[in-house]
Amino acid sequence: MAFQCQRDCYMKEFVTSVVSCCPAELKHEVNGKKETLKGFNVKLQDTILFPEGGGQPDDHGLIGDVSVVRVTRQGPEAVHFVSSALEEGQQVQVKLDWERRFDHMQQHSGQHLITALADALFGYKTTSWDLGRQRSTIELDTPSVKALLSIDDPAVEKVFYVYNKCDMSCVCDHQVRSRGLPDDHAGPIRIVDIEGVDANMCCGTHVSNLSHLQVIKLLGTEKGKKNKTNLIFLAGNRVLKYAEKSFSAERSLVSLLKTGPDEHVEAVDKLQKSAKLLQKTNLSLLRDMAVLIAQNFKNDPQRGSFFSLHKKEGDNEFMNIIANELNTEETLVFLTVGEEKGPGLFVLAGPSGPVAELGPRVLEILQGKGAGKNGRFQGKANSLARRGEVEALLQQHCKQLTSGEE
Repeated sequence: MAFQCQRDCYMKEFVTSVVSCCPAELKHEVNGKKETLKGFNVKLQDTILFPEGGGQPDDHGLIGDVSVVRVTRQGPEAVHFVSSALEEGQQVQVKLDWERRFDHMQQHSGQHLITALADALFGYKTTSWDLGRQRSTIELDTPSVKALLSIDDPAVEKVFYVYNKCDMSCVCDHQVRSRGLPDDHAGPIRIVDIEGVDANMCCGTHVSNLSHLQVIKLLGTEKGKKNKTNLIFLAGNRVLKYAEKSFSAERSLVSLLKTGPDEHVEAVDKLQKSAKLLQKTNLSLLRDMAVLIAQNFKNDPQRGSFFSLHKKEGDNEFMNIIANELNTEETLVFLTVGEEKGPGLFVLAGPSGPVAELGPRVLEILQGKGAGKNGRFQGKANSLARRGEVEALLQQHCKQLTSGEE
């Protein structure tokens, strides 16, 4: 069937009735984490909320005062996942998140137009597309794009007509583009036609006039999979938001770099080269410092059998240089780098027996992960806040060894 959202893509509110409401679960991603939500699957007599399909994400909105989390299609029916139960048979008002819908309409119609022109002008066939949250991508069946498409007049007055046809023979008579129908398709076949440019079977929502696209911006291309190319584009309000965001970033860079926009690349390049030089100098100084620290300890006539050091700015190489310079067959060495009460790195070096015995206990105290062999145990610490406890443990071990020798 054709839903109300397909018959009138611009309808924002709609009154219908609840056909069924059943308990259900939904695997949902929230802030990058997958969660299983408990709720209800609701079927309505009809809907203005588009169920995901044809590369287009689903709509958001309300049924009454209940938020719709997801809309999917099951054969000829749309299933709305909601958090609260709705009474079967009751009349409800469905409200659409129009900003999200219109954005999807602009991107989807823009994709149809770009796909048609890519084929007609350059012979590039579209194999798939992705309507992303910030940008959209069209996968073209070509290893490289020699010329970007040029759309000089995005506000051309061409009308999208929607036809409902009952069988494939009628579709073929209209010479439409198609990658085939879903296995569970039922009801009329829907064709979106850009007069004189393209006709394509599509279940998605579209603008009624190309002037509603406002503007299309082709951002560039990326290498795709299997000798294909991904064409990245923005349509409509996304272009305006992109321009606004770019201008805001440009103003911030002007303030930070103290140069005009045309000199930003050169200024950043100079900063990167300077940072690399400083990093190289810093590493050299750290190596020299590590050698001096080890030598000072070896030259101290009062030195004991235990050496401990923490340095915020160090790294693994810094710690290993110190451990290598010291005679760890006679000295138990405990080194850490990082924030004093935050995460960091550690090295425990010394006689093989004590290191193998004490290493796991050090890991436990520092809440870390690591491993060791041949008299050296090292890894990452989730927290160095209990570093003092490790020192006390190692000092106690050294005292016991000394007492045993005496």
